[in-house]
Amino acid sequence: MGRPPLNVKPILVRLPDGIPERIDTLVGKNKRAEFIRNAVERELERLEKATKE
Repeated sequence: MGRPPLNVKPILVRLPDGIPERIDTLVGKNKRAEFIRNAVERELERLEKATKE
């Protein structure tokens, strides 16, 4: 019995130098992907809300 699926699609994202290190400093390397997923989701919600106004 393994982990339940996360329902995610792997993609390659290129970040400017220093950004991964800044994320790791704040949340830890093992939480980097979760942080990026959450940040993208928040930004999408913000932009979607702005386009409805």
